[in-house]
Amino acid sequence: MPLLFFFSGFFAEVVGTVAGFGSSTIFLPLALFFFDFPTALVLVAFFHLFGNIGRIGFFRYGLEKDLLLKFGVPGILFSFAGALIVPYLPQDTLKAALGIFLIAYSAIFFSGKNISARPSPANLALGGGLSGFLAGLIGTGGALRGAFLSAFNLSKEKYIATAAFAALLVDATRIPVYLSQGFLESTLLPYLPALFLTAIAGTFVGKKIIARVPQEKFRVVVLTAVFLAGLKFVYDFLA
Repeated sequence: MPLLFFFSGFFAEVVGTVAGFGSSTIFLPLALFFFDFPTALVLVAFFHLFGNIGRIGFFRYGLEKDLLLKFGVPGILFSFAGALIVPYLPQDTLKAALGIFLIAYSAIFFSGKNISARPSPANLALGGGLSGFLAGLIGTGGALRGAFLSAFNLSKEKYIATAAFAALLVDATRIPVYLSQGFLESTLLPYLPALFLTAIAGTFVGKKIIARVPQEKFRVVVLTAVFLAGLKFVYDFLA
C-alpha cells in the first residue's frame, strides 16, 4: 500500500473538517497522482462514504427527514445516471470536467459570495439531482449540495446530518455502479479498511485543531491549492 496515498486521504479529511468543505474535493485530485480516474473515483467514493458514516453517527438526531426525501431521491437517480456514463467518456475529458468544477468551486469562495438557491421544493429536487449527477460523474457534488441546502437556514446540527445522509445515499448508489463496471481491482480490496481508519482519524484530528487554526487564512491556502489543481487538469486536457 502506498503510504503517501493514505497520508493524502488523512490530509484531505483533516483539511475538509477544518476548512468546512468536502474532503473528496481535495482527495480526488491527489488520488489521481496514484491511480487512473476510475480507480481513484471508486476509492475516494468509499473514503467519502466512511467519512459520512462518522458524521451521521455524531449528528443523526438532527436529520430533517422531509428535506432529505425531497433532496435525496433525485440525488439517487441522477448519481446512478452519472456513474453509468463514466466508462463512456475519455479520462482526459473527465479530468477536465473535474478541473473546471474545482476552478469554479474555489473562485466562488474567493469571491466572498454566499451562493444559495431559493428554498422551494423544485429547487430541492434540482439541487439533489445536479449534485448527485456530479458526484456520480466526477466524484464531487458537495459544493452544489451545500448551496441548495444552505437556503433552508438549518441549524448546524440539522445541516450536517441532512447533508451527510444525502451524501451517503448518493455514495451508496454510485459505488455499486462503479464496482459493477470493474473500477476496483480485487488487489485493492485491502485498501478499504485502511481508508475507513484514515477517514475516522482525519475527522478526529480535524475536530481537535479547528479552534487552533485561523479559519479564513487556512481556507485561502487550501482553496488556492484546489484552484491550481483545477488549472492543471484543464491545461493537461488542452495541451
